[in-house]
Amino acid sequence: MSSSGNQGLGTKAARASVSELENMLSESPSSDRVCLKLAHALHVRRSEVALLRLEKGSLRFIFPPELRSAGVLPLTGSAVAARTAATRTPLMSNTFMRVKHVSLFEAVKLGAEEEDRDHEQMPIQKIMSVPVMRSGGNVMGVVQVSRKGLDASVAGADFTGEDLQKLEQASEILARMPFMQEGAEI
Repeated sequence: MSSSGNQGLGTKAARASVSELENMLSESPSSDRVCLKLAHALHVRRSEVALLRLEKGSLRFIFPPELRSAGVLPLTGSAVAARTAATRTPLMSNTFMRVKHVSLFEAVKLGAEEEDRDHEQMPIQKIMSVPVMRSGGNVMGVVQVSRKGLDASVAGADFTGEDLQKLEQASEILARMPFMQEGAEI
């Protein structure tokens, strides 16, 4: 079987998992639970998912919880999340280490689960960044999924167009989650 055939099998599982996010809406779940489900759907570790909410003109982390008190990213800044929100444009890069970016948050120690401990403070090698928007087009935040590692070869598979499409579908569901409302309790 070709590698693209194998990817198709994973895509069906991811599609099912993204639809599980939709099923969670009625439960009013925590951002932690939703982001863990998203990590599972996109086959990344907990420490490779970030969710930021727009508050008073800046982006604030709501996941991972360890970054909630790490400060804010101004929309006018050069951070990938800020550019994603400002341009309302998704981004996918499988050569992210070559891109000049703010790596301050990569250095924050996450209280990660055992499977994450080896990767929690590794540099981001590959990333997808998608705006979370209301149906009217107003940006509410940004969701990012990455693959971390010492280099791209050990960080995992490249993200595909299908992966980006799944993250865009997930962002539509995230926009309807109560914790994405400005001023909501996290």
